[in-house]
Amino acid sequence: MSAIICVSDLTKTYASGLQALKRVDLEIRRGEIFALLGPNGAGKTTLINIVCGIVTPSSGTVTVDGHDIVTDYRAARAMIGLVPQELAITPFETVEQTVSFSRGLFGKPANPEVVEKTLKDVALWERRKSKIVTLSGGMKRRVLIAKALVHEPEVLFLDEPTAGVDVELRQEMWQVVRRLRDAGVTIILTTHYIEEAELMAERVGVINNGEIVLVEEKNALMHKLGRKQLTLQLQQPMSAIPERLSPYGLSLAHGGRELVYTYDTKAERTGITGLLDDLSAAGIGFKDLQTTQSSLEDIFVDLVRGGR
Repeated sequence: MSAIICVSDLTKTYASGLQALKRVDLEIRRGEIFALLGPNGAGKTTLINIVCGIVTPSSGTVTVDGHDIVTDYRAARAMIGLVPQELAITPFETVEQTVSFSRGLFGKPANPEVVEKTLKDVALWERRKSKIVTLSGGMKRRVLIAKALVHEPEVLFLDEPTAGVDVELRQEMWQVVRRLRDAGVTIILTTHYIEEAELMAERVGVINNGEIVLVEEKNALMHKLGRKQLTLQLQQPMSAIPERLSPYGLSLAHGGRELVYTYDTKAERTGITGLLDDLSAAGIGFKDLQTTQSSLEDIFVDLVRGGR
């Protein structure tokens, strides 16, 4: 699949001396949903703002479908829709006026049908005559999404798009995102709701301290770095783990009523058979067992800690 965004050797150092990005290389594939994860201050928003032409890079290049963001700014920016974190909207205009004006900013002719479809996609058509100041925080967030979509971009950046949005509306928004992806729009999202990235994204990038830690297919990442845990519900509570079981790195949970064994999914041998044999030999009985796979959030936390 061809790349629609190419970031090469990108750096950004602010006047204060803060180096927000350090030689970042990244390619975003056409038509994918890409999740960019990282802790606060990692460089996510700086990277997005540079691609969108809001912040000037210190060095390096960025192209959007072959258009350089510096030398061919207008063509590059016209391909991008951006939903920022901040709710910066003119308060006393109506929803319809605000969204229609955004389309005009990109030199697109007035098209009431596109405006109507966009507002219906984000469930705002019934509030089109309402002034922004009368809307809830969640509705204002939807206005931002409509503003980003109304000029029919090929790339959509969603910077924490569901912050402050209730669960039902969040699900509606992700249905919109899926429809856009199915229509061929490339979507890059940052989110603190890592379960959303796990649910939606096809690839995941992790940024920390201004550097890309990794870029990986989501499923491959979870298979490669994921852990599984075997939890044994004991017949009798334990106060301590016997010395003979120390090689397994076991831990006690729920007041000694559960024994937890963490193993590597990549290993040729999980060690479970040996563990069960040694438990039996030690006279430790269990009444049930279950396994759980580590989540994308677990993997993300481990990666960020490892980079510090």
